[in-house]
Amino acid sequence: MAHVRASMASPVRETVDIDVKEACQTEKVTPEPNNVVFDPSKHLAFVPPSKVHTMEDLGYPNSRGVSSVGVSEPFPLFSAEAVEQMRKEVLTDEVYAKHKYSSEIAKCQLRGYAAECAPFVYDAWKNPETLAIISKVAGVELVPVMDFELGHVNISVQSEEGKHEALKKAGALGKGIDIKPSDDDAIVDWHTDSYPFVCVTMLSDCTDMIGGETALRTGNGEILKVRGPQKGSAVILQGRYIEHKALRALGTTERITMVTSFRPRASSAKDDTVLTTVRPISDLSELYHQFAEYRFEILGERLRDANRLMRDQKRARRTFDTRAAKVFIQEQIEFLTHMNNEIVEYDKVIKGVLDDSHLVSEDLKLERSRKRALAEVE
Repeated sequence: MAHVRASMASPVRETVDIDVKEACQTEKVTPEPNNVVFDPSKHLAFVPPSKVHTMEDLGYPNSRGVSSVGVSEPFPLFSAEAVEQMRKEVLTDEVYAKHKYSSEIAKCQLRGYAAECAPFVYDAWKNPETLAIISKVAGVELVPVMDFELGHVNISVQSEEGKHEALKKAGALGKGIDIKPSDDDAIVDWHTDSYPFVCVTMLSDCTDMIGGETALRTGNGEILKVRGPQKGSAVILQGRYIEHKALRALGTTERITMVTSFRPRASSAKDDTVLTTVRPISDLSELYHQFAEYRFEILGERLRDANRLMRDQKRARRTFDTRAAKVFIQEQIEFLTHMNNEIVEYDKVIKGVLDDSHLVSEDLKLERSRKRALAEVE
């Protein structure tokens, strides 16, 4: 999942992530009744992406993930009215007070609020037409991984003064030259997501934004950059299987993105979900309840399907297939073992602290360790 990174070693020292409550002060929502209901005919503005990069395009075998699709180019998804309503529901004192999380790589994240505080956001991501769009772009039928992960929000805000100072330091202000933020200046460092697919939607005005791309590490170690989405637009990424980072954007006072995570609908599909990047920034009881519930539902469907097949074979006077039965049983043992490993005891989880198990490449693990060491020195 994408996070807002508070980079201790960032060359643009004045660009900082401030408390979301300060951002909410300018987006204050009065506690008056809000009866806006999500209407796909009015609130969806989908236009297919100009290009979809396959896993093979990125140098990976299709078998690496759950779909041949690796990442899409940005595409329009929600209307301006929909985005404004999402902002109204998200940027409130209630959401801030109950659902704000922070970590060593992200000062401000809002999680697990949709069902309680944001009916429009909840309905937008559960709507069949929205899911049909996400599935079409992803190349596989998807469903939200769990309600807790609906509409996860990353917030990064800076003042006008800070914005101009950052541009000056980048050599951009008043010079009319081509400038880019440093590739090392990431708001989210290299990582893989906890869930198979994510849909990242931009909730901020990106008119004057410079940079803000997503950098992907290809199978041969090269870096591919996908441009960031505009307001109301989205990018779909098979982030569980592709190492990536979000580069910092210049020229803007805020960057607010909404990230919803997805998994394949089919119970027969593999589910490599881990809780590495979300466990330290979640209500663990709620996260574990929902994780266990959907995993047990998958297991139940698999067992019913296997039993139905076995029963049909018996009625057809077929010999019991011991090899197939053992393979199936072993797969479910591994499924449960993986699940057991992800449900870490409460007292062993350190809030806000992530390990490096979500990284694949050894050089990136070393780089992460180096940055941590530099941060500790500073």
